[in-house]
Amino acid sequence: MDRAIPKKRWTTKRLMTIGGISALVLLIAGSFYFTSGKSKLNVDTERITISEITKGNFQESIPQNGTVLPLTTIYLVTPDGGRVEQRFVEDGAILKKGDPILKLSNTDLELNLSTQMTSVSSMLAQTQLSRVNADQNTVNKLTQMADVESLYKEAERVYLLDKKLYAQKVIGSQEFKQAENNYNYYLQKRQLAQTILHNDTLSRTAQEQQDKESYQRAQNTLQILQKKVGGLIIRAPLDGQLTSLDAEIGQSKTPGAPLGQLDVLDGFKVRLSDVDEHYISRVFTGLTGTFAFAEKTYKLKITKVYTQVTNGRFQVDMVFVGDVPKGIRKGQTLQITLALSDETTAVLVPKGGFYQQTGGNWIFKVSEDGKTAYRVDIQLGRQNTDYYEVLSGLKPGDKVVTSSYENYGNMQELVLKK
Repeated sequence: MDRAIPKKRWTTKRLMTIGGISALVLLIAGSFYFTSGKSKLNVDTERITISEITKGNFQESIPQNGTVLPLTTIYLVTPDGGRVEQRFVEDGAILKKGDPILKLSNTDLELNLSTQMTSVSSMLAQTQLSRVNADQNTVNKLTQMADVESLYKEAERVYLLDKKLYAQKVIGSQEFKQAENNYNYYLQKRQLAQTILHNDTLSRTAQEQQDKESYQRAQNTLQILQKKVGGLIIRAPLDGQLTSLDAEIGQSKTPGAPLGQLDVLDGFKVRLSDVDEHYISRVFTGLTGTFAFAEKTYKLKITKVYTQVTNGRFQVDMVFVGDVPKGIRKGQTLQITLALSDETTAVLVPKGGFYQQTGGNWIFKVSEDGKTAYRVDIQLGRQNTDYYEVLSGLKPGDKVVTSSYENYGNMQELVLKK
C-alpha cells in the first residue's frame, strides 16, 4: 500500500530564491544610501595644505618680470649712407665721446663737396673783383664831385662879387648876367653830382649786402657738405658702451640705416614688458614696486607707461628710488612686485593651487573637529603675491584647504585622515 510523503517547506530552490531577492534588496538599499548623501573622499592630511584665515595689513600687487636696461640709449644711424670701409672698434667696446667707430665712403657726397668748394672759391674771387671795380667807380665819382665842387665855389665867388659891383654900377648887366648863369649852372651840376654820389653809395651798399648774403649761403652749403663728409666717420656722441653693432667691411648702408646703439653707462632703468592689459587703467606714473637682490630689498618707481597694447600686454619703465644694487647688469631679469594700491586691513587667505579649480568661488573649509572639510561658497577680491582678499564666506580663524583640488572631482566633502 502506498504511503504519502510529506512535502518539504524550505527547499533548496526556495532558499536560493529568497537569498537572491535579499541580496538584491540590500544592494539597492546600499546604493541608495551611498548615493543619496554627500559624495566623500578620504584624504591624507600630510598630502594637503591647510591654512588659517587671518586679518592683517594688505596691499594689492602683481608679480612682474623686469629687464634691466641703460637709462639712456642712443641709436647710431648713417645720415647719408655709404660703404663701410673700416671698423675702428668691436661690439661691446667702452667709448669716450668723439671716439671713431666706423668709416664710410660716399663718392657722390665727396664730389659734391669738391664742386661746392670750387664754387665758393669762384664766388669769393668774383666778389673781390666786384669790390675793386666798385671802389674804382666810387673814386671816379668822388673825383668828379671834387672838380664840380671847385668850379661851383669859383662860380659862386665871381657871382657874389659881380653882384656887388653891379649894384654899385661898376659893371654892366651883361657881365653880371653871365656870372649869374655860370653860378646857377655849377650849382645844378653840384646838386646832380651829390645825387649821383649818394645813389652810388646806396647801390654799392645794397650790392655788398647781396654779395655777402650769397657768399654766406655758399659758405653754409659748404659747411653742411663738410659736415656730411666728416660724418662719414661715425663717432661716439657720448661716453658709453657700444652694443648691437651691425656693419661689416664692404657692406653698403642706405641713408638712415641702423648701425648699432650706444648705451650711456650713467644709470639703469627696468622695463616691464609683459603687464596684462587688464591693469592698464590702474598702472600710472608714480606707482612703486620692490624686488630682492643679494638679500636686500630695493625700490623702483614708474616713470613711463607705454599705452600701446600688443597681444594683450603693455610696457612700463621704472627707475630706482634710492640705492642701486651693486653688480647689476644690462639684460638682467628681476622679479618685481608692483604695488597697485595703498596698504589696508583685510581678511586674507593664503594663495594656493585651489584657485585653479574653483576660480575663487568656493573652497573646502575644515570643520571645527578637524575631521572633515566641506565646500563653502566664498567671494575673493584683490590679490598680491602671497594672499587673496576675502570679501565674504570666511572669517579670521577659519581653516581651509589651499592646496590643489585637481584630484577631487565633484566631491562635496573631504574626510581628513592622519
